[in-house]
Amino acid sequence: MAETKTTGRRKQLIGDVVSNNMQKTIVVQVIRRKAHPLYLRVVSKSKKFYAHDEKNEANVGDVVRLEETRPLSKLKRWRLKEIVRKTALVPEVSATLESK
Repeated sequence: MAETKTTGRRKQLIGDVVSNNMQKTIVVQVIRRKAHPLYLRVVSKSKKFYAHDEKNEANVGDVVRLEETRPLSKLKRWRLKEIVRKTALVPEVSATLESK
C-alpha cells in the first residue's frame, strides 16, 4: 500500500491506520514492497508514522494519505491529507464503549 509522491516539496505516503487511541493523532503503518536485487523475491518493509488528525475522523483499518509537515511534536511529522478508503468494519473499541 506504500506510495511515495512528491507535490512541490512535500512528500506523501499511503498507509493503513493501526491506532487512533490518542486525541488528534493517528498511527499509520506504511508497507513498502520491493523485489530483492539478487533473489527477485518480494521483500516487505513496514514503518509506523505518527500523523496529526485534526478532526479525529480516521478509524483503525482506514487507508489514508499523509502529507509531510513541520514537526508538530516529538514524533509527529505528518498530517492527514485525506481518507482514501474507509473500513467496512466498526472498531471494537467504540462498540464496547457503547454497550457499557
